[in-house]
Amino acid sequence: MRHPQRQTNPAIPREFEQLLSRYALAAAAAGVGILGSSPPAEAEVVYTPANQQIAPNTTINIDLNHDGITDFSLKDTFSTTFFSSFGRLSALPAGQENRIQGHTVSNRAYASALFSGAPVGPKGQFLPASGEMAELSFLGGARHRGSHHPGGHHPASVSCTAPWANVTSRYLGFEFVISGKVHFGWARVNVSCSNQGSEVTGVLTGYAYETIPNLPVITGRQKGIEDVDNISRESGTSSGEAAVQAASLGRLAQGASGLTAWRSK
Repeated sequence: MRHPQRQTNPAIPREFEQLLSRYALAAAAAGVGILGSSPPAEAEVVYTPANQQIAPNTTINIDLNHDGITDFSLKDTFSTTFFSSFGRLSALPAGQENRIQGHTVSNRAYASALFSGAPVGPKGQFLPASGEMAELSFLGGARHRGSHHPGGHHPASVSCTAPWANVTSRYLGFEFVISGKVHFGWARVNVSCSNQGSEVTGVLTGYAYETIPNLPVITGRQKGIEDVDNISRESGTSSGEAAVQAASLGRLAQGASGLTAWRSK
């Protein structure tokens, strides 16, 4: 009895074979097997919509990649004395390796209030610890003996300061670590200062992160980065290196058809 002959796959183009070999060597050098857990299929942004109120004396935790581990927190504090009250909203990293994009002024650290379309990546300036977002102070307004002001009152002084004072749809930039590798993300927040109650409140409206390590993410973008040249310009890598980062092991394993599909994107 004759058995049907086993069909073989068409020959793999030499260019693809070389690319696959380089990818396999890079994976082996990193200590991972080509048949092990593969990286994400493409440069991909994972977006999570949200509508979380940030009230005085509360803390909101952000788990960017949904692994059950808090990556960053938004902390709202409020305190009062007989003559004054203070409200403050701050962004805090969870863990020593996570950082928030920001800057320092007069030895005070502030979290940057980024606009939509801003890159968050290796070239960004990140804080070593927490960053203040907005602060509201209310001084005076209570009766005070010996006051020379009419009615025996101090003149009220209300001041809302820092980059996030009364802003809508601004973005925090994040650098955080997944399995020992650096990733970048963002969170979109609205912040309001109440002159009557001396409170700073906010709303977390969404957050996202890039699944490819060391690849910049664009604030507000909810899908994968489409232009490899833009990736290379921001990250400082060559366009070829960025292309290999964006191509998946799954695409390469598909053979010539996978390479053709990857090129056509």
